[in-house]
Amino acid sequence: MMSETEVQKSGRVERTVVRVLQVLMLVIFGLGVYYGNSGVFVNAGVGLLVTLLPGVLKRRYDFTMNVGIVLWISVAMFLHAFGTLPLPGLDFLSPYKAVWWWDHMTHALSSSLVAGAAYAVTRALMEHTEYINMPPRFMFAYLLVFVMAFGVLWELLEFYIGVVSQLLGAEEVLTQYGLDDTVLDLMYNTLGGLLVAIFGTAHLTGISDQLRGRLEGTSTDR
Repeated sequence: MMSETEVQKSGRVERTVVRVLQVLMLVIFGLGVYYGNSGVFVNAGVGLLVTLLPGVLKRRYDFTMNVGIVLWISVAMFLHAFGTLPLPGLDFLSPYKAVWWWDHMTHALSSSLVAGAAYAVTRALMEHTEYINMPPRFMFAYLLVFVMAFGVLWELLEFYIGVVSQLLGAEEVLTQYGLDDTVLDLMYNTLGGLLVAIFGTAHLTGISDQLRGRLEGTSTDR
């Protein structure tokens, strides 16, 4: 068990890491704009906005996320943005192309975020209404199916973005590397959901409780 001082120190370190990752994503965004690479600056820009969302929710709605969860989000967004960053004239050295496991790692991380969000929202609804009830085993299966379905939709999105980009002669914002890679992506998506279903749900209780509070407040207002 960590002491209160150790917890505060750990929180400060995690917040510092989040800020560093945000600055790095801003740098990646700037490099993408400088070199005219839409794939880089779009992915970095979207990732940066996602990492800023917890702060916006806290300021506007007093909705607080644990700093560890914010770090989890920031790491996932940074690794994806960094993976799209090629060296000038050396596109083949970008992590997504040069490191065989990079794409699988980012898919597992991203799908774990999807599973976490699905769990928090579903648990809040379960606590808010008597009409939704999922036993632990059913919740486990539900998270896996949800992540797998989301992964299929994402792969379709990547495919159609690639088709439209080719038709327009534009750079691909998202890239699909073939059928074998798609199957592996879906496997690692499932792995990310599985890890959250087994180990991560306990860390998401605070978020689901806040969501339930918001739902109850909305119902009272009505």
